[in-house]
Amino acid sequence: MTETLNVIKRDLVYIHDLEKPDLLALQSRAAQQHGLNVEFTDALSVHEAGPTMVVIPAGMYEMGAPADEYGFMPEEAPQHYVGIAQDFAMGKYVVTAEEFEVFRRQTGWRLRSDLIWAKERYPVINIRIADAISYTRWLSEQTGHTYRLPTEAEWEYAARAGSIEAFTYGHTASCREVHFNAAFPYEERRQEKRWFLPRCFPLRKAEEVGSKPANTWGLHEVHGNVWEFTETPWSNSHINNRRDGRSKDHDSNWVVTKGGSWFDAAIWSRSAARKPRLRDELDVNLGFRLLREL
Repeated sequence: MTETLNVIKRDLVYIHDLEKPDLLALQSRAAQQHGLNVEFTDALSVHEAGPTMVVIPAGMYEMGAPADEYGFMPEEAPQHYVGIAQDFAMGKYVVTAEEFEVFRRQTGWRLRSDLIWAKERYPVINIRIADAISYTRWLSEQTGHTYRLPTEAEWEYAARAGSIEAFTYGHTASCREVHFNAAFPYEERRQEKRWFLPRCFPLRKAEEVGSKPANTWGLHEVHGNVWEFTETPWSNSHINNRRDGRSKDHDSNWVVTKGGSWFDAAIWSRSAARKPRLRDELDVNLGFRLLREL
């Protein structure tokens, strides 16, 4: 493990040392190396445009949360270095209902009539992880490029975009940046205020993608709105995590989801926060974001 960590430190940029202009320059260089714009879409064989993707440069970061971070939970420890050795592209937004609708029309995938279904630019919801994986495989066939779900480490790396704080925006967040349950805000709870005037109008569903500001690398709603599937099987801590960003090699009926949601308290939307969801689970606050290999 020590030898692997030394290789990571020697070969990769530690992104937490970089200021925003340097992070953007790193991102721009990565896109150029792959002959892409920082933001791009792949054409589908069915004569539609694929989801908007954003190039994320390789680098090293510190995953997890320190014990003094408000909202910290034991499963977010220990903090550890992770090296993402390969550039990749991440969905600018979670997959939307209108994007998933193209897949549905082309493949005959059917939604159960008793479930709530999103429309247009709202996050696709009420699908299982197996359906999300089917969508990534279909996209791969349509484009000739490999799409998949991100690992937990890849997701957190892209969401942080250089931040070591609780949120990509800093040590706290409000409803201006994050769509969470307005009854359980972050700063007021951190300051242990028993009484406070809600600053957010309660919304009991997800917002359209792009409603909140993007992080430094251009990803929207990495905090709040809907939980996002990863391909990583659940484990109760980061002990013995791989240092290369890949998932630990073990089986579980549960997978890691990241990002929090409109239904949950703001603490769940922190970069390090993680929650287990069953592989056959579906919900109105659960969606997914794409990763495309470069």
